[in-house]
Amino acid sequence: MNISVVIPIFNELESLPELKSELIQNLKIYKNWEVIFIDDGSSDGSTEWLIDLAYNNKNFKLIQFYRNYGKSAALNEGFKSASGDYVITMDADLQDDPAEIKNLVGMLNKGWDLVSGWKKNRLDPLNKRIPSKLFNFVTRILTGVKIHDFNCGLKGYKKSVIKSIDIYGGRHRYIPALAGQRKFKVTEIIVNHRARKFGSTKYGGARFFHGFFDLITILFLNRFNQQPLHLFGSFGIMFLFLGFLAEITVLYYKYFLGDFFSKHMALLIFGVMLIVIGIQFFSIGLLGELITRSNQDNENRVKSKYDKI
Repeated sequence: MNISVVIPIFNELESLPELKSELIQNLKIYKNWEVIFIDDGSSDGSTEWLIDLAYNNKNFKLIQFYRNYGKSAALNEGFKSASGDYVITMDADLQDDPAEIKNLVGMLNKGWDLVSGWKKNRLDPLNKRIPSKLFNFVTRILTGVKIHDFNCGLKGYKKSVIKSIDIYGGRHRYIPALAGQRKFKVTEIIVNHRARKFGSTKYGGARFFHGFFDLITILFLNRFNQQPLHLFGSFGIMFLFLGFLAEITVLYYKYFLGDFFSKHMALLIFGVMLIVIGIQFFSIGLLGELITRSNQDNENRVKSKYDKI
């Protein structure tokens, strides 16, 4: 069995020696294993330490970014380079326990495609735990993936999962949701969470606002990626209905109540505006359908080409 461990790094020099020792201790039970560090623009000496490690130990590899791109970009590059049948991700701050690797692998061996860690007894300050609980609750409700900790760094994947999802922006928070959308089998296990030994967290409160927009994007792509008219057409129908309702109201006042037409000119113009907006929503939906159809035709031609080869 081949195991790949993917670890994003950003200014964690103090943690690296201990992390290296723990990784070797917990991975030596496997015949073939590799650890891929992705240095996300570190400036504290982590880069030089990792270069030396990769040079002297063939099981450790390094991908170096020359500036900070974020965790999603780091994971995406790590996934591209991973050669293992099973891929484990974890953070480098020693809060994720490498001893959990064998438990994640055990669950993957039972047939699960993605196993997410659940930091049930989380040793973080209250100002991190409360927003995290809210984030996980909302994500669980909206995505339908019933796990407690979407953003836990400790996760185990089968190779088929990481090769079929694209991670960018802040989408690393929603990898279980992305996998669930593609009908992979997702579960979770309780993992040991440790207090931070060195330094401070690299993540601020703004990430939750960014995560909210990423969640909207994922939900939209899941429901309407293949049928954009269903979304835009719904808005179009709503605006058309309100527009015609406004126009009927104006006609009612004029012809049945004998009211002066000029008194309701604003309502008349407002109704016309709503109708125009409704038509525009329908037009956007139809354009989306044409783009989707074109992309599907291109994919079918590519598949047909490879089938013939």
